[in-house]
Amino acid sequence: MTINSNSRVKQRLSVREQDARIAWLLVTPSLLVILGVTLWPIISTFVLSFFVAPTGINQVRTFVGFGNYLEMLRDPAFWETIKRTLYFTAVSVGLELILGLAIAQLIHSRPWGWKFLRFSLIIPWAVPTIVNGAMWRWIYSADFGALNGILFQLGLIEHYVPWLTLSGAAMNLVILADLWHTVPFVALILQAALAALPEELNEAAAVDGANAFQRFWHIRLPLLRPAILVALIIRTVEAFRVFDIVYIITSGGPASKTITISYLTYLYSFSYGKQGTGAALSFLISICTIILAILYIRFLYRPEETQS
Repeated sequence: MTINSNSRVKQRLSVREQDARIAWLLVTPSLLVILGVTLWPIISTFVLSFFVAPTGINQVRTFVGFGNYLEMLRDPAFWETIKRTLYFTAVSVGLELILGLAIAQLIHSRPWGWKFLRFSLIIPWAVPTIVNGAMWRWIYSADFGALNGILFQLGLIEHYVPWLTLSGAAMNLVILADLWHTVPFVALILQAALAALPEELNEAAAVDGANAFQRFWHIRLPLLRPAILVALIIRTVEAFRVFDIVYIITSGGPASKTITISYLTYLYSFSYGKQGTGAALSFLISICTIILAILYIRFLYRPEETQS
């Protein structure tokens, strides 16, 4: 009996090994294509970051080692851009989380018209970012913008204001446009997580006398931590790399007050003709986003909450 059982185990292992080999043979072509499409550009950009590489035909590349990185780290304009990008990221993601939680809780409570509200959230999120930026640029227009028209009709302003030329307001206006586009994404993630929570805990807390805020703060919010972590990581990475909406609405103005780190990378790579510096900036962006993701996981991730 022991010999027969051992032989059966060996047969099962051999079958698994055969299945694994077949699986690898089927997956290998796709893996090679994916590595060729993603890994090669990353490697070539990383190598480029160690050279002074001006744009143009027959331009000579000069190896400078970490010179491009040191040049950026010593440049005060780079640190100003980092501060500006962190401000955009913190305000945008923070407001998205607050508004997304509020909207998700509202939909979860199922008031009148909640299905229409959930469906309408898809519309801003589905709009391409470039279209969203163009739309809000028209809204902020100093000549025919809807924002000026509404404020003027309400008597809050006496004349049309060129909002995008105000250095103190331009970045906040870009954040507002970004919120309109991305809050639905966070709200839908959190609403789906709320729908999956067990209602028994909430009902038991209500029986024990806990009010609605206490039930949300002490029961639902801790259980929502994994979904919040996912939303925060995705949105923080996207917000820190923001480029297109800034390019469409302000083009980095006024007086470079809305230039983010990704926009600065674009300027160095294509406008200033310094491809090596642009490549170094792109890797600095990657390092910053990885650090932010690690911080989120360090302070929000709880392995025991993901176990069933």
